[in-house]
Amino acid sequence: MYKNMNKTYEEIAQEIIKLRLSQMIINEEYKMGKFKIPIHLALGHESIAVAINNIMQKNDKLILSHRNMEYNLARLGELRPILDEYLLKSTGLMQGKFGSMNLINPNCGVVYTSSILGNNFSVGAGIAMAQKISQNEGLTIILGGDGAIEEGSFHEVLLMLKSLELSAFVIIENNNFSLGTKINERRCPINLEKFSESYAIKFMRLSNNDPIEYIKKLNELKEYSIKNKTPVCIEVMVTTFGDWVMNTSEQPNGKIITYHAGPTPSISLDNNILLKDTLEDPIFVLRKYVDKKTLKEMSKTIEVKLLNELK
Repeated sequence: MYKNMNKTYEEIAQEIIKLRLSQMIINEEYKMGKFKIPIHLALGHESIAVAINNIMQKNDKLILSHRNMEYNLARLGELRPILDEYLLKSTGLMQGKFGSMNLINPNCGVVYTSSILGNNFSVGAGIAMAQKISQNEGLTIILGGDGAIEEGSFHEVLLMLKSLELSAFVIIENNNFSLGTKINERRCPINLEKFSESYAIKFMRLSNNDPIEYIKKLNELKEYSIKNKTPVCIEVMVTTFGDWVMNTSEQPNGKIITYHAGPTPSISLDNNILLKDTLEDPIFVLRKYVDKKTLKEMSKTIEVKLLNELK
């Protein structure tokens, strides 16, 4: 019923490459100082965003956090309206009124996005309840990061989703950072698998950025969640590419950190879109399904098309 694998490997690869290049183009605009608002890039998050896009159907709802670029781009499939929104133009996706951290797109199922850490969990629970009352058999997908699970709303919402028998995904993108601080620098470990088990909530951890495997597993979990009227907690291991060098009194020579918001000077559109030659990079993982030559040709074609659309 929910198996949406009608696309070829090449089509999925094109979606991931387009998402990577769209973000790199935005980063170039950012480096030139064109934006008046804070924007959170998600380079390295492409596989999970494309997978979510490919399992969503008409009645599904997506609730996002401040780092929502990858999902909005994947759902819309276009760069220009989102870039214009970031530039606060009337031609933007939401007429330049929502900016980046609160950007929604109801026509594509993105019904709520919050700049407040953990706030979207609570709103997502309400939307899941509305889905149940309306009996539309849709799935509510709530996205957060490893920093957001430190908020009380995360714990409360898992309890509510389970108690009210609501069909929902609570997806946590774990990039090991909150602002510029690693998990081991700010708190004790949180074992999401055991935490979910304590509420009798099904848990799955996704890693290695395989979009085909992600789509398959997410479709299976979606069917399980809707059939059993129960939430599922999913932890996705991601690497957010790009960095800053931060000078502190303790480290006057600089500390390299994963940036929270803003452009990343270490990544350029002039270079290869492959940012790391390991499974941490969704572009590298595509070689499992598409040969390097074809990927390179895809990249060039998509880049030219995107840049032409912005002229």
